[in-house]
Amino acid sequence: MASQLRQQIEQISREKNINPDVIIAAIEDAILTASKKYYQEEEDLRSRFNEESGQIEVFAVKQVVEEVEIPETQLSLEQAQELFPGAEVELGQEIEFPKPTDILGRIAAQTAKQVIFQKVREAERDNVYAEYSDRVGEVVNGIIKRQEMGDFIVDLGRAEALLPRKEQSRAEAYQTGDRVRVAIVRVAKAAKGPQIIVSRTDPALLVKLFEMEVPEIYDGTVVIKGAVREAGERAKVAVISRERDVDPVGACVGMKGTRVQSIIRELRGEKIDIVEWNDDATSFVINALSPANVSRVSIVDEEQRIMEVVVEDKQLSLAIGKKGQNVRLAAKIVGWRIDIKSEEEKRREVEAEMSRMARIVDEVRSLERYGISEKIAQKLVDAGVAGLAHLLEMTDEDMTVVEGVGPKTAEKIREAAIQAKVEWDELDAEAERLAAEQAAADEAAAAEEAAALEQGSFDEEAPEGAEAGEDVAVATDSAAAAGEGAEAGGAGEDSGEPAADEGEDDDPPEKKASADGEATVADGEEGEADGER
Repeated sequence: MASQLRQQIEQISREKNINPDVIIAAIEDAILTASKKYYQEEEDLRSRFNEESGQIEVFAVKQVVEEVEIPETQLSLEQAQELFPGAEVELGQEIEFPKPTDILGRIAAQTAKQVIFQKVREAERDNVYAEYSDRVGEVVNGIIKRQEMGDFIVDLGRAEALLPRKEQSRAEAYQTGDRVRVAIVRVAKAAKGPQIIVSRTDPALLVKLFEMEVPEIYDGTVVIKGAVREAGERAKVAVISRERDVDPVGACVGMKGTRVQSIIRELRGEKIDIVEWNDDATSFVINALSPANVSRVSIVDEEQRIMEVVVEDKQLSLAIGKKGQNVRLAAKIVGWRIDIKSEEEKRREVEAEMSRMARIVDEVRSLERYGISEKIAQKLVDAGVAGLAHLLEMTDEDMTVVEGVGPKTAEKIREAAIQAKVEWDELDAEAERLAAEQAAADEAAAAEEAAALEQGSFDEEAPEGAEAGEDVAVATDSAAAAGEGAEAGGAGEDSGEPAADEGEDDDPPEKKASADGEATVADGEEGEADGER
């Protein structure tokens, strides 16, 4: 009996990959639960596995006390000495009283069975969680088992993993039984057991694939410093070499691109840009925006990690990429916000800034017409006054900070600024009016041009109908055609147009005039063609 139970425990341990002590503890708990349910008493019951007999023994434990208050769990010193004569019994000592287990019955046995199964399942879940929680970021092989509401269940061998819809590549379609490589991204404890979340879009998958395909990465000669992806479309990988003689980009690409092509096939055609890492952010962003050529890079805000990149006009679309993909991935891998501008945009921006600065100087200089000296006006410009509006917002304290400006001068400057502001507002209003008139004129001209083009396309259709009518006229009037000779050959198409005009007598006069005018132009062009021949 002992050997049989031990064999069963060891068999379950091997099948479930569970420590035998865990199974023994589960059996002890199961028998204890069944005993408590059977006896239904207030006794302090405990169970223990007997290695020699191979049985689970149950005991009622009582503590030796001076005065018994709870008979089910306590025993007086005198009672203990009577039960165990000659033995040394002390206060506080616990004495175990065996309880029979062969009378527990069928219901108790069923309860014990359920407890054992529950404990074994919990042990399995704990083992799975302990195994896979330490493997987050690893790439494992799995088989698509089934689909559930857009998500896929992947069989990893000892456990099942969930491939959510958001972790699936848009370029891939999965079928039951397909073998896939997935990256473990998260392991969470759930009521039904540990939930392993895997991904086909995580950059860790891309990194592991490079480690498998590129020996230089596997042995540490080339290091992947960063990888970003938009799964199914494009990815960027930043690499650096620890040895001067090894080209990191070339090592990843391989001979004729064989290494990177195998990774692209695994990712179902995802485009991969391999760029060289650089500790200098400005140099790194030039590499990261590949294949676009960058003209210059400047850091706008180092604390907020913002930089400005200027490219040639023809390179702007390439630098931005399809739907902003190239610059978005470059910003992720560099870790900076990138503002891309073309040379033309930068030139306009500089011109606008120069115009703004010139406007500020002109506004402050206009104070001279209202009694402010040139010297004071220049000092206001040097102090950073940003125009008349800024000047009117300044308090007396702000103005008196400027050298040579006292309270009286500040008041005088404010009065002059009010008058100058009225003048500038009138000039701005006039400029806006003229700009609106010009815009309206341009819009009207554009409308007229569109109407003319539409009318011209209508007129161009007339010669086709006329040409058909002309063929009939030439066929019925062969004598006239022979008399005209070469002239009829040069203007055969013209003879069809009057016929077409005669067939449209109901058209307005202006429409006929337009058609006639078009025919005249056609005559002139054909005459030139005859002259050339």
